[in-house]
Amino acid sequence: MKLLVEILLAIFLHPVVWVLCVINIVGRSDLSGLQKLVWIIVTFLWGIGPILYVLVGGGAFW
Repeated sequence: MKLLVEILLAIFLHPVVWVLCVINIVGRSDLSGLQKLVWIIVTFLWGIGPILYVLVGGGAFW
């Protein structure tokens, strides 16, 4: 259920979700600086970027 809510948020509230993703990415200690930069750029893609981050990157919005 949480995944479905995150996907809907990513599609309709992209600016809010992007900020939440960036906060999560910057706070992760398991990523290098380059990986963080790449994930921030990927999550900028409208709708699909945050979904990829949640599904593939092991991230979360909250």
